[in-house]
Amino acid sequence: MARSRQFVRLSSSVTSATQISLALGLCLSFGAASVAHSPQVNPPVERSQSVDQRVQQGRISYQAGQYVQAIADWKQAEIEYDAKSNRANQALILSYLALAHKQIGSLSEASESIAKSLKLLVGTSHPRILAQVLNTQGEIQFTQGQVEAALTTWKQATALYTQLGEDTPKIGSLLNQVQAQQALGLLLQARQTLAEVERLLQRQSNSRLKAIALRSLGDSWLRVGNAARSRQFLEQSLKLSDVEADATLLSLGNAARSQQDTTAALAFYQRSNQPQALLNRFSLLVEMGQREQSKALIPEIQSRLSTLPLSRSTVYARINFSQSLIKLDSVAAAQTLAIALQEARKLGDRRAETYALGYLGQVYEQTQQQSEAQKLTEQALMTAQTIQAPEISYQWQWQLGRLLRAQGQTQAATQSYRLAFQSLQSIRSDLAASNPDLQFSFRERVEPVYREYVEVLLSSPTPAQENLKQARQVIESLRLAELDNFFRTACLAGKIVEIDSLKTQTQAAVVYPIILPDRIDIILSLPEQPLRHYTVQVAQSELETTLEELRQNLEKPITTPQGKQLGKKVYDWLIQPIAAELEQQKTNTLVFVLDGALRNVPIAALHDGQRYLIERYSVALSPGLQLLNPQPIQNQKLQAIAAGLTQERHGFSALTNVASELKELQAEVPSQILLNQAFTSAKLREQIQALPFPIVHLATHGQFSSNADETFILAWDKPIKVNELSLLLRDREDLQSQAIELLVLSACETAEGDKRAALGLAGVAVQAGARSTLASLWSLDDQSGARFIGQFYRELAKDKVSKAEALRQAQLSLLRDPNFRHPRYWAPYVLLGNWL
Repeated sequence: MARSRQFVRLSSSVTSATQISLALGLCLSFGAASVAHSPQVNPPVERSQSVDQRVQQGRISYQAGQYVQAIADWKQAEIEYDAKSNRANQALILSYLALAHKQIGSLSEASESIAKSLKLLVGTSHPRILAQVLNTQGEIQFTQGQVEAALTTWKQATALYTQLGEDTPKIGSLLNQVQAQQALGLLLQARQTLAEVERLLQRQSNSRLKAIALRSLGDSWLRVGNAARSRQFLEQSLKLSDVEADATLLSLGNAARSQQDTTAALAFYQRSNQPQALLNRFSLLVEMGQREQSKALIPEIQSRLSTLPLSRSTVYARINFSQSLIKLDSVAAAQTLAIALQEARKLGDRRAETYALGYLGQVYEQTQQQSEAQKLTEQALMTAQTIQAPEISYQWQWQLGRLLRAQGQTQAATQSYRLAFQSLQSIRSDLAASNPDLQFSFRERVEPVYREYVEVLLSSPTPAQENLKQARQVIESLRLAELDNFFRTACLAGKIVEIDSLKTQTQAAVVYPIILPDRIDIILSLPEQPLRHYTVQVAQSELETTLEELRQNLEKPITTPQGKQLGKKVYDWLIQPIAAELEQQKTNTLVFVLDGALRNVPIAALHDGQRYLIERYSVALSPGLQLLNPQPIQNQKLQAIAAGLTQERHGFSALTNVASELKELQAEVPSQILLNQAFTSAKLREQIQALPFPIVHLATHGQFSSNADETFILAWDKPIKVNELSLLLRDREDLQSQAIELLVLSACETAEGDKRAALGLAGVAVQAGARSTLASLWSLDDQSGARFIGQFYRELAKDKVSKAEALRQAQLSLLRDPNFRHPRYWAPYVLLGNWL
């Protein structure tokens, strides 16, 4: 698995790694798309003037992005140190060579150089040099996808700096560890490491170096998904150093952009004099559809680029510029890429070369010059494979698939899509932990690969079983990739069990609706049966409009004929094609792996013209095909930790019926209650750690959003954002053997106007570590909620009643009550995860 470190997007930035390396004389890595390391030679060992000049010239070339020249200078210096048996400086120069080889994609040469460097240091007493070499080794390992090995190596470097009592280089080594921890899904450890960096920085004097380190810390917080905290440290950095202001303003712009605060982002970019800030400003304007303002910047960007010296950063600036320029002027984009290609070849930078070739192929694809586009794409792919870069290869495999498909070569196109999918799978954790530019590009550069591959697999009127299984796997992988991108960490890890192995236990059918531009493909999985496939011809735009209208009608206080008609329309699309199969198999539970806009509506409220779906089946949702170690909750004694707010807090209205809801809960299940002032984030954490109860019930305001920063539940002391909530709930895993079986979020709702808000609900369900999550798509503070909760727990306490059936019976109890028949009262409750 190779690290996706050159995922070129216009929102990527040159972070402070260059400045930190200059200041510390260390080889540091901060995971940005175009980090340039600046090795400096430590002065403890004597060397001749001529060698010193070569080393210095190599360093100048390296900083300028002229890596081939740097390699030539350092190779000569290494030979001379070898001749003089100067093992320490030879080892150091070899580590520089490793970095330079890595930058041009020569990973085998990089590995050989670092191995030789470490061998030379065996038995010597140069801990400072060894620490620097270990940092370099960690970066090589990380780039090669050896993430666990990189983390171990960086910990060794950190330990050496701790022994030396050198806090400043230790900070860089700790920030390196954050990258690996994030890539491995160790979000709690990553945040603990960042907290240690914060403590070390408090001891540093206010200086330019501290400003650089604060900026690096801010960039690291952004990469782990906390843009608000990132901006806090970036603002501190900005106050400490005018010299570093341009780079810090660029980082602030990226943080604001991550928060979708486009006004602030544009202002920060405009204040920075860095060329990348101008490029990011241009790309953001293009993204916002501000064509005239975007076009006005083109002459200035072209002028700036023409004055830059030949270097790696210049090449990437041209490539990044072309990516937005292609949306405005394909001819100018092609000219820019042609120059970038020439410069990349002059510098011997194979990674830059493959990007320039591939994106030039994209320009030809856009202008319908298919033959030339295919030729350039194949050259780009060959170059990417030569340097073993799957994070680049998948883009050209996907592009080649599109080109072959457009030419009617379906079989060859399917093969290219399959290879692109496999490449994406191999770099899954890298995509999750990549720099913030991927957050902007996921829907543009990752999601379409999955969807187009599924479309190709299901293009036949009667797809083969192999194709159906593969399509199901691809859409499952997309679900996981969405969640990884939401949290910027790998979500599902550890023990997993396939849903298919559980269907026979409850006569469940698993339904996979897949939204494509012109149709819905439905894959139905029944116990001990081959997969079934159905296609419904409906445009995606019509489907999304209908679903939005249905959601609005379901939330209205009065039942309208239009609401039932809309429910019938969606029922006819999703359920009618499979109704006969379900009846024949005597199915009693439907488990949906929903796609796109379907996740925003309560499936239980679909209507067949006579009855709601919930009157026929228990309904559950799954974020994907895999669940965490599922088992029936009835195997355990029901006990609950419950917390709620009844009073107005943090600008949110009072929830007057929460007290009744918690009383209903306590009447059915022995519970430890935290109400109002007692419900703080710290107290909740304490209770969860201390009590191994299988149920956690939170009756409080909350919001699910497609943005992790805007997904939260409200405690008395503060809103608890989803990342903090997941850490809080998962803390018990280290202290108790018993997992949280059921997480109930009874007063939460999806964010208004956010079409992908249900992603936040799925994110909470998966990342919280609970086997099942019961939540609401919208919130109603009235007696129906208290009644629903009471009935749910009464049903759950019965012998051999599944969570899905308990939910169904609770919903039916409201549906049969004349006061609460309307779907707005019972439909919003959904069960995600294990339905047993």
